[in-house]
Amino acid sequence: MAIRVIIERIVDPENELRLQQKLVELRAKAMQTGGYISGETLRAVNNPQKFLVISTWTSLDDWKAWERNPERERLQKEIDALLRAPSKVEVYAYT
Repeated sequence: MAIRVIIERIVDPENELRLQQKLVELRAKAMQTGGYISGETLRAVNNPQKFLVISTWTSLDDWKAWERNPERERLQKEIDALLRAPSKVEVYAYT
C-alpha cells in the first residue's frame, strides 16, 4: 500500500538557500531509490522559514529502507545542522 511521508523543517533565515540546495540533492537521490513515487517541497506563505516536504512511496518498507540509507542519513545530518529544531517526520497511509 502506498504511503505519504510529510517532513516539516524550520530553517534559520541565514540558511534558507543552503537548505533548498540540500533538499534538491536529497530528492535527486531519493528519485534513484526503489519505491519512490513522487515528492514536492512547500514553503509556508506566512512563515517563510517553514518548509514542508511531501513524498509518496510504494510501501512503508520502501520508505524505511530509504530512511536507513547511509547517503540519506548523511544528507539529513547536513540538513539538521541548518535547522532551528529537528525535522518532524510523519507517515500517513491511504485509506
